[in-house]
Amino acid sequence: MHSSTVFEGKSKSFNKMQKGHSPPLPSTPRLRHRRRSKSLEEFPDPSKLNGGNLLVNDHNKYRSMWIRTYSSLWMLGGIILIVYLGHLYICATVVVIQILMAAELFHLRRRVHEDKRLPGFWLINWYFFFTAMLYVYGRILSQHLVNAITSDKFFYKLVNGLIKYHMVICYFLYIAGMMWFILTLKKKMYTYQFGQYAWTHMILIVVFTQSSFTVANIFEGIFWFIFPASLIAINDVAAYFFGFFFGKTPLIKLSPKKTWEGFIGGSFATVLSAFLLASFLSQFQWMTCPRKDLSTGWLRCDPAPIFKLEYYSFPKWLPQSFPWKGISVLPVQWHALCLGLFASIIAPFGGFFASGLKRAFKIKDFGDSIPGHGGFTDRMDCQMVMAIFAYIYFQSFVLPPTNSVEMILDQIVRNLGFEEQERLYMMLGQIFKEQHFAYP
Repeated sequence: MHSSTVFEGKSKSFNKMQKGHSPPLPSTPRLRHRRRSKSLEEFPDPSKLNGGNLLVNDHNKYRSMWIRTYSSLWMLGGIILIVYLGHLYICATVVVIQILMAAELFHLRRRVHEDKRLPGFWLINWYFFFTAMLYVYGRILSQHLVNAITSDKFFYKLVNGLIKYHMVICYFLYIAGMMWFILTLKKKMYTYQFGQYAWTHMILIVVFTQSSFTVANIFEGIFWFIFPASLIAINDVAAYFFGFFFGKTPLIKLSPKKTWEGFIGGSFATVLSAFLLASFLSQFQWMTCPRKDLSTGWLRCDPAPIFKLEYYSFPKWLPQSFPWKGISVLPVQWHALCLGLFASIIAPFGGFFASGLKRAFKIKDFGDSIPGHGGFTDRMDCQMVMAIFAYIYFQSFVLPPTNSVEMILDQIVRNLGFEEQERLYMMLGQIFKEQHFAYP
């Protein structure tokens, strides 16, 4: 009787251990693999879902499509209004968008607990941002600012001095920010603080610097702003609808809803639209004329050679029955094909980069400012890549290589003081008088 009671007690204790009170088993590769498989990322692998994340299989796709459509129409109307208002209003809009993008990205790395222990530390992020803004836009708009105040001698000398020492001023502003950051360092907070410092500089390099080239494009002519931006929008819309109706093959794991059908269809639509859109926009002087100052008046100018029709004859080996002997094309349309190829093949990788960043932070969108689209960073990821390419392409293949009057004037303003500029003016006047008498 006693032995059976002991046996039952041992059996109960064994069963109790079996239910969860047993000591932990040693970790093995197989157990570690099982644990990892239970803690998958929020974003599933589309290849394992047999296309479950694709738009063609999304039951709410029509609702999301209409939300995106309404938001896109509102944005389109706002862009048309701003373009009509002119260069300065477009530049102001770009600056506002940059600030909103920076706010979204700064927010990603914020931690409430750490920020409570570091009151005012977030101001350092914005200090570096506005210092970078002063440096970049000072370099881009210096000549336009000089042209805007040439009538006032005092302001002309003041602005000329600021331009001359602009780099030194920005450098010491940056050094002051670095000293401010060092003085705020606290024990046990070093990792967070240096992480914020590195994150801020990543935003300045990857986001702000690239998007700032948009302003440089604007003053070369609104065409060089609105045309590249339109190509990105066209590619985005075309790829969305091709993927919406025909998408079956996942393109990249970083963006589960992107498909090869959408990518290829969007590319063809973008290149074709680029050729036609360039011809349409070239008809308007408001689009093609460069702005040399900061005024807001209506622009009129003689169109540049790339905006004038040229006739191209077809090869002579074509049969005589062929109805056309040649075609008239604007030279800018050939450039448009190159920009269209970049916008459809290379620029989307800016979006893939943003998708990878969102996966790293385990978020769906950078913000919710634009219904159906996410935040401003979600809409501008490809635009940043396109803006810097459009600037480099214009400077390398479109801008005439010869020294223009504006380029020489820019060198004079940057390198000569006011007295030296007056002396140069008098010398040029004397040269003109001598030439007038020599060649009446």
